[in-house]
Amino acid sequence: MGQLKIETTDLQDVKLLTPQVFGDQRGFFTEAYSQRDFQAGGINYNFVQDNHSWSSKKGILRGLHFQNGQAAQTKLVRVVSGMIWDVIVDLRDGSPTYLKWQGYLLSEINHRQLLIPKGFAHGFVTLTDNVNFLYKCDNYYDAQADAGISYRDEQLNIEWPVDLKQVIVSTKDAHQPSLSEFLENNPFVYGEI
Repeated sequence: MGQLKIETTDLQDVKLLTPQVFGDQRGFFTEAYSQRDFQAGGINYNFVQDNHSWSSKKGILRGLHFQNGQAAQTKLVRVVSGMIWDVIVDLRDGSPTYLKWQGYLLSEINHRQLLIPKGFAHGFVTLTDNVNFLYKCDNYYDAQADAGISYRDEQLNIEWPVDLKQVIVSTKDAHQPSLSEFLENNPFVYGEI
């Protein structure tokens, strides 16, 4: 393996990955993904879709999103330009970290990647202008399974490193239900822990 540093986190099954980076006065080179290295580290997913989102300004908040049921996705996320505060919430009933959240600083400088298993809500806020965010998914996007909860949820009490009165959000994210509203009105099915 050697090329990939794999760290466990406080949330069950979540991994923080840092590939080896070779740099000099010209710039750098890194293997952002090597199936061989990931499998050697016990990470065995068949990623079938790559997504790319661009955020133009500091203070754009996206989330908290997930896909429900059979369409649930494991994601491998990273930032190729800029910096974000990436937040995930364990929604897997029965998990020892159920309803716990954690935030991670991901940037073009630290080259960290976050492996987010099925059953987690995910969101991020940009800490710089011009953020390019890439992620792999092990399941295809399904509009019928698209779901979310409010980034302002009082029960979760996420500590965002920005003033939430100043963030830029989509209309959809501004009107996401609270966690309790979502759970009351939707069976959350994500697969196995």
